[in-house]
Amino acid sequence: MGYIEDLRKVVGTQPLILVGVAVAVINETGEFLLQKRRDGVWGVPGGFMELGESTEEAGRREVLEETGIEIGKLDLVGVFSGKQHYVKLQNGDEFYPVTIAYVTKEIKGGILKADG
Repeated sequence: MGYIEDLRKVVGTQPLILVGVAVAVINETGEFLLQKRRDGVWGVPGGFMELGESTEEAGRREVLEETGIEIGKLDLVGVFSGKQHYVKLQNGDEFYPVTIAYVTKEIKGGILKADG
């Protein structure tokens, strides 16, 4: 069980501030790595931080988990937050994300595969 799941056991569905990352991975020919999410929307790999992780570590972990690709150096694009990003999930959970966006051209290895 992860940090957010453990926290939800305590606070229920009330709004939280959650820190996440998004990583644009660009290959040597300038193509962006996109993934089709469960809701049918295309986007870059990313997800929420776990306890003790830096945002860079979270970004690298999420890219590896979601794509099978190992990445290196991350360059900061920006930080996105505010009431316009508010999310209410179908299960009633509410949160305000603080998303740190990165870009990388450093693909170190791995085999590209869909997370499923």
